[in-house]
Amino acid sequence: MKIVFVNDSIYAYALGNPSKVGGAERQQWLLACALAATGWSVTVGVRRALDAGARRTLNGMQFVGIGRGHIFSAWYRLLSSERPDWWYWRCADHLWGPAVEIAKFRTVRTIFAAAFDADVQPRRALFRRARWWPLYAWGLARTDRIFVQHSQQLSKLPRRWQSKAYIVPSIAGETAIVKPHVHRKKTVAWVGMLQQSKRPDLLVEIAKKTPQVRFVICGGVSTHRSPPGYSERIVDSLRALPNVEYRGQAVPDHARQVIADAAILLSTSDGEGFPNTFLEAWLSGTPVVSLRIDPNYLIERAGLGVVSGSIEKAITDIDVLLNSPKQREEIALRARRHVAEAHSEAVVAAAFERAIRGSYAS
Repeated sequence: MKIVFVNDSIYAYALGNPSKVGGAERQQWLLACALAATGWSVTVGVRRALDAGARRTLNGMQFVGIGRGHIFSAWYRLLSSERPDWWYWRCADHLWGPAVEIAKFRTVRTIFAAAFDADVQPRRALFRRARWWPLYAWGLARTDRIFVQHSQQLSKLPRRWQSKAYIVPSIAGETAIVKPHVHRKKTVAWVGMLQQSKRPDLLVEIAKKTPQVRFVICGGVSTHRSPPGYSERIVDSLRALPNVEYRGQAVPDHARQVIADAAILLSTSDGEGFPNTFLEAWLSGTPVVSLRIDPNYLIERAGLGVVSGSIEKAITDIDVLLNSPKQREEIALRARRHVAEAHSEAVVAAAFERAIRGSYAS
C-alpha cells in the first residue's frame, strides 16, 4: 500500500532539524516512520524546502518537491505522479474540502486525522478563516476515514460520520532514559507554546501562589489561537517571578530533557488533543498534574498523575507529589507500562492498519 503526506515539517524532522516544533507535525513524522517500517510505501510532498520535481530518499521515505505555485495544482500533480492508495491529512483546515475532491478525481482515498479536540466539531474547528467552516465540514463528510485520538473525540464527532471514524492513538516516540525520582530535583516543568488555549496565565497564577516551588518553563511566543501581544505579556510575567526559570522556545530534545528531569509536568490547557508532552512525560516516568485535560480519562483511570480541576487543588497536588518521591516512582512505573502497551510504534501501526481495513480491535 502507498500513502502520501503533504507537510514540509515532516521533511524538517527527517533532516534532523533541531529547531523544529509542533505536536501535530511530529506525530505525522512518527507515523510516517512507523508505516515505512512496516512495509508501506511512503511519499511526502514538500512545498518549500525542495525544488519542484526534486526527490530525496530518507528513512525509507520518498520526499518530493511539489512546487510553490497554486496549491490545488501542486496537489493534483503529486497525486497524478505518485498514484497513492491513501492521502493522510492532520488538523482542521478549510482546504480539506477541496483537497478531498481533488483526491476523489484521482481515485485516491483520504484520511483525516484530528489533532485538536475541536477538530471534530466543524463550527468550532477553524481558528483562521473560521467562516469557511462549511468547506472543512464538506471534507469531513466526503473523506473515507476519520481518525481520532481518543474516545472523547469520537463521542463529539457528529453521529452521521462516526461509522467511518476510528481511534488511532498517538505515538510516544523514542525510548527515554529514566531518572529515579529519588534523584530528581523538586521542579515542575511546563512545556508548550505560550498560546491562549494552553492557559499560561494560569501557570503564572500558580507560580505566584507557590513561591517555594521552582518552575522550569519551555515555550515560545505564538499568535496561534491567541490575540496579538498575548504571548509577550506572559513572557514578561514569567520573567518577573523569582521561582520561574523561563528558557524560551527550546528545541525538542531540550524540552524533552526538561520533562525527564522534572518531578512533575504541569498542564494548564483548556483544550488539547492528546498532548505530546503527556506522552513524553509518561515515557520518562514523570507524573502529570493537569488542571482540566485528561484524554481518555487516562490520568485518573490509569493513575498516571492527577487531574486537579482548580488552581487551589493543583497547588495542593503539586505539594503532595513533590514531597513524595515514592508515590511519583509508582506513577512512573504505571506510566511507562501504559506507553509501551498503548503508544508504541507497533501498537499504533496495527491500529492504523485495522482502521484502513475498516475493522476494530476485538
